[in-house]
Amino acid sequence: MPYTLHRMTPDDAQLTTEWIVRQYGFDRRTVETWIETLHFNWPLSVKAIDDHGEVIGLLNMSDYRIEEETEQILIDNPTLLAQLNAMRYVAVFSFIVREDLRGSRLNYDMIQSIMPELKQYDFVFIPVLHRLKTHQYWQRWGAKEFYRDSECVYYLLPMRQGTTDLILK
Repeated sequence: MPYTLHRMTPDDAQLTTEWIVRQYGFDRRTVETWIETLHFNWPLSVKAIDDHGEVIGLLNMSDYRIEEETEQILIDNPTLLAQLNAMRYVAVFSFIVREDLRGSRLNYDMIQSIMPELKQYDFVFIPVLHRLKTHQYWQRWGAKEFYRDSECVYYLLPMRQGTTDLILK
C-alpha cells in the first residue's frame, strides 16, 4: 500500500486524541489534558497517510519526563531516575497503526523517518501498558526494560552506544 509520511504540528492534536481514545479506550478529556500538558514534540511526531488521503498511522513523541509518567519511580528508585534524567531523552507517547497494517513495513518506516533526530538523544523512553502486545516489538528494536509499575513496563531504547550500559547492569 502506498503511503507518505508527514511531520505533525499542534493542529494534529484533535486527530491524535481521536486515535488514542479509539485505540486505548481512555477518556477523551483525559487524553486532551495529556496532549495539553505533556510537552508533545510535534516536529518529531509522524503521521502516515495513504494514497486516498486517509491517516493510517501516528507516532506521537513527547518531551515529558519519566516521573510525569510514573511517580512511583521517585519512591522506588530515585537514584536510577536521577541517572536517567541526567541524560537527554525523548519519549514515545503513542504509536498507533491501523489494525490491518500492523506488522507491516509502515511501523519501521515511521521510526526510520525520525531516526536521524533520535540519534541526537541518549535514549528513547518508551512506556508500554501491560495489556498491549508491543513489548516484543520494542525489544526487537533493542529496547531494555528499566522499571515497571502496576500499569506499565518502562523501556529505554539506547541511541548512543554505552549510554545506558552504565545504568542498566
